[in-house]
Order: sequence, then C-alpha cells, then structure tokens
Amino acid sequence: MNGASREALAAARERLDALTDSTSVDAAKLAEELAAVTALLHREVSLRRVLTDPSQGGEAKAELAGRLLGGQVGGEAVDLVSGMVRSRWSQSRDLVDAAEELANTADLTAAQRAGVLDDVEDELFRFGRIVSSDVALRSALTDKAASAAAKSGLLHSLLGGKAQPVTERVITRLVTQPRGRSLEAGLDSLSRLAAERRDRMVAVVTSAVPLSDRQKQRLGAALAKIYGRQMHLNLDVDPEVLGGISVRVGDEVINGTIAERLEEVTRRMAG
Repeated sequence: MNGASREALAAARERLDALTDSTSVDAAKLAEELAAVTALLHREVSLRRVLTDPSQGGEAKAELAGRLLGGQVGGEAVDLVSGMVRSRWSQSRDLVDAAEELANTADLTAAQRAGVLDDVEDELFRFGRIVSSDVALRSALTDKAASAAAKSGLLHSLLGGKAQPVTERVITRLVTQPRGRSLEAGLDSLSRLAAERRDRMVAVVTSAVPLSDRQKQRLGAALAKIYGRQMHLNLDVDPEVLGGISVRVGDEVINGTIAERLEEVTRRMAG
C-alpha cells in the first residue's frame, strides 16, 4: 500500500491492538466477523467504492457501514470498520486487503493469548514447504474449478487435529478466498503477521544438516544483534547446500554455504 492507504492501515492496526488488549474481547470471534466483512467488500465492488469515495464525508461513510453491518457482526467489528472507512484510501481494493489483515491479526492474537503462537508460526512455515514440494496438492488447493467446500474438506483432512485450529482457519481462508494472490505469497504474508505479533522478524535458515539447539541459540542471538529485533528461525534442511548455512531475512540473503562458494569460484574461473 502507498500514501493514504498506508496511513489508514497503520491507524486500523492501532485500533485493533487497543481493542484486543482487553481480554474481554473474543479475538477469535472478532477475526471471524472481520473475515465476513472482507468477503462482503470483495464481493460487492460498488459498496467498497462508496465506502472509499474521497468525495464523501467520513462520518457519512461510517454511518452507512454501521447500518449495513449492525446486527450482522458484533459492535467491536462495526467500530473497527467504521473507523477504517472514515480514513482515506488510495484505492478501494486496499480497504479489502486491510480488513483481511485485521482478521488474520485478530486470529493470531487469539493464538498468542492461548500460548500457541510459536506453534502456529512453525505450522505455517511447514505447510508452505509441503505445498512447494507437492505439485498435486498445490494444484488441488489452487484449482479454480474446485469448490470452496472441497478445498476446506481437503485442508481439514490434512490439518484437522494435527495443527492448531488457528492455523487451519487462516490457511482455509487463504485457500478459499485467494483474491488473486498466489498461495505462496499468501502464506508468506501470514508468516510475517505471526512474527509481528511478537515484534519479531522471520529468518529462513537453510542448512545441510539439522542445527543443534546451541547452534540455533547462537544464530538467533547473532541475527537479533544485527537487526536489532528478536528473531524467529524457520529451519529447513537441504543436503544440496553441501555445508554451512543460508539465511534469508525478508529480501536480504546471507549465504555462507559451500555450494555458494563453489559457484563463486566457478564464476571467477569463467571470468
């Protein structure tokens, strides 16, 4: 998001955090309601255009949102959406993206309260690795001809009772309501949101053999010192790296593998 939308999203995040700081708010229920709002705004293009029309007053748009959603979702969800439509958005689609992010964040907050956020982070990462290595599964989950019910059933057979309920919910929403995104991009976004719940960055670490607990602790401490934030390590083993480790933090890659060094030598010899 750019410009006005970025500011509007930042304000919406602050309102959600303030709301969910209260333990009396059912974060999982709020997530479900915000997901329903997301689906409505995605489906009703004319509605979201009206709610993001800069020529209309913020209070008028908030009143319209209240009338449409009142009785359909709880007061907390109505207040959040009303606050969002009072803000200016660069384009109408940004409002939908923001509502979806708030829904996922609320679900992750529920996981944090239950003390299972670490599990959810790891499960999202592992599921992403499974999808990337299983062409048939990815095709089934992204098949536009398959119904949402069929995809939900497949995910439940894979995750039900084996992963945290929050993990299954956020992945099911992503798969059944992709809204033009790739499955991989959606899973990456969910992983980033999960890390942000603890104000942490995610480092994807690839090594030839599993790291020991001591190695993981030392690597986590070193990365935290470099980036100035607590670091969550997503660990992957790939024998093809030959030795050493490769670390990816966002778009930055720190590569210390033997394979990379051999490639560098080959490039120099060819040059």
